[in-house]
Amino acid sequence: MWRVIHYTKYIIQNMLTKEDVKKVAALARLELSEEEVETLTPQLSNILGFIDQLKEVDTTNTEPTAQVTGLSDVWRADEYEDWDKSEVAEALTQAPAGLLGNQIKVKKVLED
Repeated sequence: MWRVIHYTKYIIQNMLTKEDVKKVAALARLELSEEEVETLTPQLSNILGFIDQLKEVDTTNTEPTAQVTGLSDVWRADEYEDWDKSEVAEALTQAPAGLLGNQIKVKKVLED
């Protein structure tokens, strides 16, 4: 149920419930204690209230901005160089999990 509460001089129209916070935490795969849910519920509601205030700002004459620092792409092109077979063999001996054929074994990072 959505409620209207007053927080200092701001009105928060979309007060989150504890169940809302738990659902968002589950979607983000976060395990929250009841104490954390208790703390985060009003904090997240206040954040949404402040974001809601931005809807009131007139941006009619404001150009969309994606980058304000003036920096440009600083990535360099990849450079490929051949290794001789002895360099490759030495590098492969340093594989922490060993080899599977001519490929390096790595630890599993994704769950089934």
